[in-house]
Amino acid sequence: MRIERRYTEQGKTPYDSVEFRQATSEIRNPDGSIVFRLENISVPAAFSQVASDILAQKYFRKAGVPAALKRVEEETVPSWLWRSQADQEALGKLPKEERYTSEMDARQVFNRLAGTWTYWGWKGGYFDTEEDARAFYDELCYMLATQKVAPNSPQWFNTGLHWAYGIDGPAQGHHYVDPFTGKLTKSKSSYEHPQPHACFIQSVSDDLVNEGGIMDLWTREARLFKYGSGTGSNFSHLRGEGEKLSGGGKSSGLMSFLKIGDRAAGAIKSGGTTRRAAKMVVVDIDHPDIEEYIDWKVREEQKVAAIVTGSKTVSKHMKAIMKACINCEGNDGDCFDPSINTALKREIRAAKKAAVPENYIQRVIQLARQGYTDIEFPIYNTDWDSDAYLTVSGQNSNNSV
Repeated sequence: MRIERRYTEQGKTPYDSVEFRQATSEIRNPDGSIVFRLENISVPAAFSQVASDILAQKYFRKAGVPAALKRVEEETVPSWLWRSQADQEALGKLPKEERYTSEMDARQVFNRLAGTWTYWGWKGGYFDTEEDARAFYDELCYMLATQKVAPNSPQWFNTGLHWAYGIDGPAQGHHYVDPFTGKLTKSKSSYEHPQPHACFIQSVSDDLVNEGGIMDLWTREARLFKYGSGTGSNFSHLRGEGEKLSGGGKSSGLMSFLKIGDRAAGAIKSGGTTRRAAKMVVVDIDHPDIEEYIDWKVREEQKVAAIVTGSKTVSKHMKAIMKACINCEGNDGDCFDPSINTALKREIRAAKKAAVPENYIQRVIQLARQGYTDIEFPIYNTDWDSDAYLTVSGQNSNNSV
C-alpha cells in the first residue's frame, strides 16, 4: 500500500503546523461542587471547550501511564515503531507517587492511536515501504489533531495502551484473528489485542445457565461494556410468563430477565469511565409478553413520578408534625398526645389524608420525644441521572419492537 502525504512533510513532525494550548477541564454539580477537574492539559488550540472536555474526561488514560519508558526492540519492525513499556530501573529512582501518572497531552493520545494502527499495519505487511508507514502515521496524527478524523470510543479508550505504555492486564475472554495464521485465537492479555469495536449484535437462547443462554449473555455484555462497546440482542426466543418449563414448572417470563440485564448495564461504566453502558433490547411483536414489554418504560416512569411526588409530600407533612410537637407549650408528654395537642391532631389528620404511612407519623412523634427539632427526609427529582430513576428498571437500554 502506497501512502501519499496530504497534510504533512517528510522530515517534520506531524504537529509542526498545529498550535497547542494549555486548558482546564472540569465537571460541576448543579450546586456548584466539583465532580472532575484536570488542569494544565495540552490540547490543539482549535479544539472547543466541549472537545477538550470529552478528550480529558473520557479518553485520557487516567492511571497506569509510566513516567519513564523504554523501547522494546523487534528485528522486523522499524525502530521508530517499536512499542514501549515501563522502564523499571528509571522508575525505581522516582518517588513512588510519581512513577505512574495519567495522560495530560492530546499528542499522547494521538500518538498511541496512530502508532498502534501503523504498528499492526507494518506487522501485517500492508505498506510497500517504510516511508509509506511513516506517512500513514504522520497523516493520521495530523488528522486526529485537526479533527479531520476520529475513531469510535473503544478505540480512544483501549487502542495503544499496550503499544505506547506497556499497560496490560489479565485476559478477559476476548478473541482475535491471528494475522499470521488466520485462525481465531484467545487473547492472552487484555490490551495487547484490545476490544476496539463499537457495536455488537449478540444472540441469546432460551436457556438459563448454559453457554449462549440468558445468564451467559450478561457476562458477555459486561465484557463489552467494560471496554467501552455497546451491544444489542433480540430476546424473542425467551418464553413468556407462565409458559411451561421442561422440569414441569412455569417460566417467570421475558420481563423478569430483562430487568436483570438492565440492572447489570446500569452498574457498569462503559470503558471504566463516566459514560453509561450502551444496550439495545429488541422483541418481536408476536411475543406473548409484548404488551408488558411495550408498557415497561411507561410504568417505570410512573413509578418515578410517584417517588418524586411522594417524597415531597411525606417530607412536607413530617416537618409539619415535628413543628406541631416542638412548638407546643404544654406539660411533658402532652405535646406528643394528639388528643391534647390540637395542632398535632390537625397535622396528623392532614398527613393521613395525604396517605402518609402511619409508621412515619409515629416515627416523627417519637423523634420529637427524644429531643429532635427537625427531620431530614430525602426529596427526589425527575433528573434522568437521579436516585429516583436508579430505583426503577428499564432505564439503561434502548427498547425496540
